[in-house]
Amino acid sequence: MQYILAVDMGTTAFKASIFDEKGNLQGNALIEYDISSKHAGWAEVDAGTYVDTFRKCIIMALESAGLAAEDILCMTMSTQGETSLFLDRENRSLRPAIVWLDTRASREAEQIVDEFGIHTIQRKTGQVGADAIWPGAKILWLSKHEPEVFSKIHKIVQLNGYFAFLLTGRMAEDDSLLGSSIYWNINSRKYWPEMLKFLGITRAQLPEIVFPGAIVGEVTDTAAAEFGLAKGTKVSIGAIDLACGAIGVGNVRPGIFSESTGSALCSMTMVETPILDPNRQIPCYCGALPGQYMVHSYATGGLMMRWYRDTFCQLEMTSEEELGRNTYDQLDDLAWKVPAGSDGLIVLPHLQGSGPPDLNPNAKAVFYGMTIAHTKGHVTRAIMESVAVVLKRMIDGAVSLGVDVDRIISYSGGAKSDLWSQIKADVTGLPVYTTKNNSDACGLGAVIIAGVQLGIWQSAEEAADAIVEIDREFLPDESNREVYDQLIRNYMKLMEQLRPVFG
Repeated sequence: MQYILAVDMGTTAFKASIFDEKGNLQGNALIEYDISSKHAGWAEVDAGTYVDTFRKCIIMALESAGLAAEDILCMTMSTQGETSLFLDRENRSLRPAIVWLDTRASREAEQIVDEFGIHTIQRKTGQVGADAIWPGAKILWLSKHEPEVFSKIHKIVQLNGYFAFLLTGRMAEDDSLLGSSIYWNINSRKYWPEMLKFLGITRAQLPEIVFPGAIVGEVTDTAAAEFGLAKGTKVSIGAIDLACGAIGVGNVRPGIFSESTGSALCSMTMVETPILDPNRQIPCYCGALPGQYMVHSYATGGLMMRWYRDTFCQLEMTSEEELGRNTYDQLDDLAWKVPAGSDGLIVLPHLQGSGPPDLNPNAKAVFYGMTIAHTKGHVTRAIMESVAVVLKRMIDGAVSLGVDVDRIISYSGGAKSDLWSQIKADVTGLPVYTTKNNSDACGLGAVIIAGVQLGIWQSAEEAADAIVEIDREFLPDESNREVYDQLIRNYMKLMEQLRPVFG
């Protein structure tokens, strides 16, 4: 039996999962970590935190599976996008990584648009609007605000490229992850020279570009000792997590719509050629499978629920062991008792700006309509409903591009909640499905594309068809249609009326 280990590097947690050659999960481990926010809009993590979390996840996953390091044929990665590390000549991190949801570079993003024009940017990269999450905008911010760091930069790399280097000594990056860098060309699948010049960086400061899933090398002696792996284990670059997750729930052909509610809310549908939205609402990315591209939207949806848990739910967190139910399940119990619409409580879940199609890096989280009658259950349900409204906006954007959406396949942490899944069905008016492997979808997707490279499967389509199974179905409750249609209208009014206040 051959085993592949996948590390899913999420925004607030890493999860290592081990699968056999038939796609069966053998063991896993999840470790959360904290994001530092020194100023409003900032989000940073020390490189050492990433390394420690990566190491611990691997060791714990091997223990969970009852396997030795030598049993692992290959390790692969599913990676959050846009999180950037800046390395010196010894390839040590010069400063904490700037996380994807960091919005400090909003002015720099606007400066990039002013220089090139949004039409040129969209035509070259597939991206729309001015977005502070672009690594290019973060690089420009560093050149202005931390020139002493900027002058010492030898390499600029995202997370899977960083770990590919630590594991194999090869500095490489896959282009599913480069799609939103703003310095990568979606047509040529190469770096964009004019943008590099404007940002003040060179091609030599960037990793080699490889295709998603590419085998980039083998684990070195040093890495084996560092991460608890066996020397010679093959290493796949993997791909961006949203593409891996889509594959892991069977979204491997054009026309299927999937969404992930983890720390980020992401929606994906595959297309065969780059689609450039004439309304400049929905961006287009390179997919993880040959010949595929992704119509993709993103927001900080699930992060709102974790922030709420960590900030206001200490009682539930401390009673987990006593009750035998985790905090999120306890919050679900409270929210089930609240009617649709949360008795008028409306939330805008934009802790770190809002994503497309309502792109606004200055947007803030808002609780509107709160009264003395509202309870913790109301707040919990209102957060869930707000994320479902954002999902509805994403679907509307995809439909406007001619994408036929007749169902939603949900995965990641939010898909564990029956209530949240039902709310998504009610708000969007579409059936919602979850899969048996939804909690490990990103890891499984990374395993599938690595397994194709290794010859375990002939294609990702073949593997997904054999492995992925639907386990739950949530149909829209039409009795809630009027309430949620009004919620959507009120949400849009709040977004528009608060735009001048957001700044």
